[in-house]
Amino acid sequence: MSLELSVVVLAAGMGTRMKSAMPKVMHKVAGKPMVGHVIDTAAHLKAAKTMVVVGPDMPDLIKIVAPHPTFEQTDRLGTAHAVLAAKDGLKGLTGNVLVLYADSPLFTAETLARLVAAREENDHAVAVLGFRPEDPTGYGRLVTDQNGNLTAIVEDKECNDAQRQINFCNSGVMCFKAEDMITTLEAIDNANAKGEYYLTDAVEVAQKNGQSCVAVEVDEAETLGVNSRTQLAVAEAILQGRLREAAMAEGATLVDPASVFFSADTRLGRDVIVEPNVVFGPGVTVGDNVVIKAFSHLESCVVGNGADIGPYARLRPGAKIGAGARVGNFVEIKKAVLEAGAKVNHLSYIGDARVGAKANIGAGTITCNYDGFRKQHTDIGAGAFIGSNSSLVAPVEIGDGAIVGAGSTITGKVEADALTLTRAERIEKKGWAAKFREKMRELTGKK
Repeated sequence: MSLELSVVVLAAGMGTRMKSAMPKVMHKVAGKPMVGHVIDTAAHLKAAKTMVVVGPDMPDLIKIVAPHPTFEQTDRLGTAHAVLAAKDGLKGLTGNVLVLYADSPLFTAETLARLVAAREENDHAVAVLGFRPEDPTGYGRLVTDQNGNLTAIVEDKECNDAQRQINFCNSGVMCFKAEDMITTLEAIDNANAKGEYYLTDAVEVAQKNGQSCVAVEVDEAETLGVNSRTQLAVAEAILQGRLREAAMAEGATLVDPASVFFSADTRLGRDVIVEPNVVFGPGVTVGDNVVIKAFSHLESCVVGNGADIGPYARLRPGAKIGAGARVGNFVEIKKAVLEAGAKVNHLSYIGDARVGAKANIGAGTITCNYDGFRKQHTDIGAGAFIGSNSSLVAPVEIGDGAIVGAGSTITGKVEADALTLTRAERIEKKGWAAKFREKMRELTGKK
């Protein structure tokens, strides 16, 4: 692939079988909208221009594909009609134009690069990706000649007996010679049962113009188009398999790969160990030599080298875990920084806070960061020790090396190296419990 590449992404369909008020292509696979996967693939191909064709009244879709230009297909009159909705963006382009579908998120950059290279090789007018399903029923057939040139795409219902035996089928993805593309598409008519303008007819138009076409084979798994929630789940399973394989290939250990769920942008360092039933939401970066124990959930956070997370830990957006820090079981961290070597070992909530280096947070500690109207910040100094079952009412500052006694509620500044505790006066009434039980037995008749 050496010529300039542009991409048109078709995203105008509503996807009625999804039974959703949201445009189909906004449904997520591996934490990212399907259209986002397709646009990312175009970026991997170093596309000079990526355009997205949308339907009417899709402001949310336009927003998530920005800054790429969008073109509206007001009337849905077929795939060729959809591409021509971007006619103004196609004018003056040279090289290659790749037509992709926003509901087909599994095509790899490597596969699409092969398609583009095949079109360039002999200056074909059109190159089409094809696959060989076990049962080709329902798919358009790719008809090729003895030289391997693509001569026709025949829809299943229009196949003759010989064509019906062909198992080389159309995936829908096509690459066009940019300089001829508009002329080719405008020559397509709608003389068919549905009265629509089919992109597949571009092959017939090119043949009539004396131009050649070519088909490139791809594995069927890449061709999945998502039209239902069931197919969405299939796409998720395929992509999760890829992400797990990639993580292990890059030096991470997944103890039980099938139970670990990634987002498309999850980044793991080397010698990371991920135990079973861990979920990575979007925006997670993990350093080297980290252990993430079972049943932990991470989202939009950064974990430094050598940290130890979980089990049953939750890192929410904005969490930054320093090198060698420890986040233990049933600990939730939100928009907070744990500096190097800090420990929050169990049963605590740390939100809107800084925990200084080597500070130790006791079990049951809570940063009370919300007053019903505003979020407030808690600052815990390096080497500080917060006793179990303490409440730190923000805004509050705990100095370096300070100790907060267990069971305290802290509402003001604690000086460095000071001991602070707040507890109610202890009252003990000897024999009271026995007298109470006796009285209750008399009242209730229970022994």
